[in-house]
Amino acid sequence: MNFLDLKSNHPLGAIIEQGKTTFALFAPRADKVTVTFFKNLDNRKPETHELHKINKGVWEVTHNRNLHGWYYYFQVYSLQEKPEEIEEIGSTESAESPDSKDTDSKQPSKKAKARSGKKKTLHGSPPFLDPYALATVGPAGPGIIWDRKKIKKPRGKKFEPPSWHDLVIVEGHVRDLIKHAPIALDDKERRGFTGLEKWVRTKGSYLKSIGVNAVELQPLQEVGDHYAKEDYHWGYMPVNYFAPESSYALHPESGSQIAEFQSLVKALHDQGFTVLLDVVYNHVGNPNPLYFIDKDYYFHQEGGGELTNWSGCGNDVRCEGPMARRLIIDSLLHFMECYEVDGFRFDLAHLIGLETLKAIEAALKAANPSVILIAEPWSFRGHIAQELKDTGFASWNDGYREFVYEYLLGRGNQEGLHYYMGGSTKHLTAWPAQTVNYVESHDDRCWIDKITENPEHRGDRPTAADRRRAHLACAIIMSSLGIPMISAGQDGLRTKQGIDNSYREADINAVDYQRIIEYASTHDYFRKWIGFRRSERGQLFRLEKTPQDGFFWYFGAEHDSSATAIQYNADKSHGDNSLLFAVNPHPITAHIHIAGPDLNQWKQIADHERFEEKGLTTMRFRFEHGILVLPPMSCGLWEE
Repeated sequence: MNFLDLKSNHPLGAIIEQGKTTFALFAPRADKVTVTFFKNLDNRKPETHELHKINKGVWEVTHNRNLHGWYYYFQVYSLQEKPEEIEEIGSTESAESPDSKDTDSKQPSKKAKARSGKKKTLHGSPPFLDPYALATVGPAGPGIIWDRKKIKKPRGKKFEPPSWHDLVIVEGHVRDLIKHAPIALDDKERRGFTGLEKWVRTKGSYLKSIGVNAVELQPLQEVGDHYAKEDYHWGYMPVNYFAPESSYALHPESGSQIAEFQSLVKALHDQGFTVLLDVVYNHVGNPNPLYFIDKDYYFHQEGGGELTNWSGCGNDVRCEGPMARRLIIDSLLHFMECYEVDGFRFDLAHLIGLETLKAIEAALKAANPSVILIAEPWSFRGHIAQELKDTGFASWNDGYREFVYEYLLGRGNQEGLHYYMGGSTKHLTAWPAQTVNYVESHDDRCWIDKITENPEHRGDRPTAADRRRAHLACAIIMSSLGIPMISAGQDGLRTKQGIDNSYREADINAVDYQRIIEYASTHDYFRKWIGFRRSERGQLFRLEKTPQDGFFWYFGAEHDSSATAIQYNADKSHGDNSLLFAVNPHPITAHIHIAGPDLNQWKQIADHERFEEKGLTTMRFRFEHGILVLPPMSCGLWEE
């Protein structure tokens, strides 16, 4: 069998059973594997044991002691051809071992070499972190041996997330959410899980104020690349898929990250939030355990042996490899079972591959049929959103993002808006909640910097038009079929001051709660739109299935304007009530002929500045003789 096709279901990692600790590693082409373990970090007194090859590329050794809380590394060795220097007869010095620690104690013979040849010698990798370690002291290790039976599950009734079409997501980053949180936290708490839990549980905290019901946390599996971790990191360079990020823990050397992240998830569930994790399986960070184990098995390569770089991060994982696929699925199941995470967003899912994504879906839904699966469906190599239409994945909708941007700058068209606000069901999706609709995420410029009238994309002092476009974007997102997503702080006109790649910019990325207070009316506008969408009255925005053709009626403005109005449930297929949303992205007034509904008999509940569920009592939009007059850069919502 080709080593690339090897697969084993044998337990891997450090496994404690019946008072014994078994170490197992998949290393398909190693000639020797060792594990080194020690009780404490200061006075190691390490023990090194050689693993035995059992079958299908798996190596294993058992130590007759429960080593819970101890630390460990693996190393792999391979036989490699190395030039051999044979000295002339009479030399008093011998060749030094390549593993010698005293390289300066002996010098090569000054006598000429008689002949040269080649022999195979064992070459060892650096000590590396077990890919299956459940906790680690840091990105380079050591791993922490953890007895799974000591991982206590949360008590009480299991959290049940809402249906996909009822979700409203906010994307956030652990440190960004708490760095400026207006509560008392010490420095360590303000860096990670415990601080965020305290903020989540605080009365009137941001996540509760904005009114969403799902929190998508940027990656928090153990992150590598030391230069990015010293002060701040986004989390998109993982070195282990099972261990919660050590720098987010109060006491990472004792594995506190396990209980701390469990407690954070429990706190979010207690407050009614679905918990989604952004996960990165398409590439890895450094130091890279998979590279040390077997570069050829775990990574795609060019013809000359160079690692491919369709991720833009220096390496692309060969996710279709049976044991790479198993590693991915095992880690996802671990976060579901140990931490009760409700779903995942897959970074650059195009590189994971359709077949592996289908295997992930099957395995995760067997464990939890309601698991939420979201893909970022592209990479630098291609796009698979259409292929995902036949799976159980939703997709970040980049077409939606770019169209709304163009539309609100006056460069769109009515038909495009109808398509995207209808859930992209005519082309991209099989049902509305298969699209995640957004205009801002952690990546690239945030919304206010992208659309600002100010030079150099500086949205820190937004103009009136900038602010108006932020409101219109909110209204469009919240009245579109599909899953709406906003970025943390977007409701406070979040700015990165023009920076378009802020993965190492802690201060720029941190949520500025004072700015949200400064733009409190914008925060309130978002909050009320979200509240209405989630209410019973907003259920026409939250359809589970693609509606029949008569559900929407469309009305257009005159003179080639892209201003439009959309009536929901026009055919009364979803009850007796209807909603009508109208938007004008242009800096001039638009006139829309509304055939059928008499809006004077309807209740206007929102415009571009206000949202009142009981209805606006003053300054409602004019509707005469079947013509709706929309002011420049405005929108409105009416309820029948």
